[in-house]
Amino acid sequence: MKEVPVLFENDFALVLNKPHGLAVQGGEGVNVSLDSILSAKYAPRPLLVHRLDRDTSGVILVAKNKQAAAAFSALLAGNTEAAKKSAGKSRAVIKQYLGLCAGIPRPPQGEIRQKLEAMGSPRRERETKQQESLTHYKLLSTSVIGEISCSLLELELGTGRMHQIRRHLASIGHPLLGDDKYGDFPLNKRLKKAYGIKRMLLHARRLVIPPVPNLLPQGLDISAPLPDYFLPFVKTD
Repeated sequence: MKEVPVLFENDFALVLNKPHGLAVQGGEGVNVSLDSILSAKYAPRPLLVHRLDRDTSGVILVAKNKQAAAAFSALLAGNTEAAKKSAGKSRAVIKQYLGLCAGIPRPPQGEIRQKLEAMGSPRRERETKQQESLTHYKLLSTSVIGEISCSLLELELGTGRMHQIRRHLASIGHPLLGDDKYGDFPLNKRLKKAYGIKRMLLHARRLVIPPVPNLLPQGLDISAPLPDYFLPFVKTD
């Protein structure tokens, strides 16, 4: 069974550092998931309140009971009225990521704002259902892998659409390295063969939760260290 590092724990919440390659939930072709690991280790089973892609590492929050799950889900989803009722204040959640992308985005700081097709629904419905989406980005550093320029970006979600960061970066011509769904496939193949890049380079670095009375009275500001496999490709100018 995989060990998942615990970054924070109290009677109501667990914050974990999910490794790359671990699915959050079970499904077709999934033998071990974060959900199954938690179910085997805790009774009652903690409840998932948000998701990370299988290939994304980093900070993920789970709730230890239904009351906590309702409050955290409302905050993370941006359900303002429910958030005010549960937390006593307006939504102030920060979900921050680090990603290594192809090329150098210009300007070096900005936002990607566009409509994305809804995912996880029937195709005909997806074709007509467009969702507003917003990602903020900031260039932290650049490096060169062989002859390929790449950038380390700080990314913050303004909305929480499925695969949002991956889709947004691909849409502006700067896909995440190692992304096998939205990425630059010939580039990924070259990077894998020449430099051993076998993973998507996206990491959920930081999660900030405002104070939640009786559950998280001090709030949370939790960060997960960058995985070692990023380090050879993260260099300052």
